[in-house]
Amino acid sequence: QVQLVESGGGLVQAGDSLRLSCTASGRTFSSYTMAWFRQAPGKEREFVAAVSWRGGSTDYADSVKGRFTISRDNAKNTVYLQMNSVKPEDTAVYYCAAGTNWRVRGTYNYDYWGQGTQVTVSS
Repeated sequence: QVQLVESGGGLVQAGDSLRLSCTASGRTFSSYTMAWFRQAPGKEREFVAAVSWRGGSTDYADSVKGRFTISRDNAKNTVYLQMNSVKPEDTAVYYCAAGTNWRVRGTYNYDYWGQGTQVTVSS
């Protein structure tokens, strides 16, 4: 069992930077692929980025490639999402997720989810 808790969301202006964190409980954190998803009002939850269990490989949605960076620190059981040059369309609730497969982007591929953190970008 893995419990995930996100933090770092807030209200920022377009062009600003923000870093989200997700801390996991449990001793098996390092064996999971970790990902970030987001869900805007009235829209489906969508994949944002993922990092492999050792952190050596990453995957990004086209909409955030070049602006967002995902990383992990297995010693701290934490995964990060550095968000640079944010845009109003990045406004959403951001969720951290853990799964056992790599290079998968569907929500059904992830077994554990956090409660989400709100990111609002004003124009």
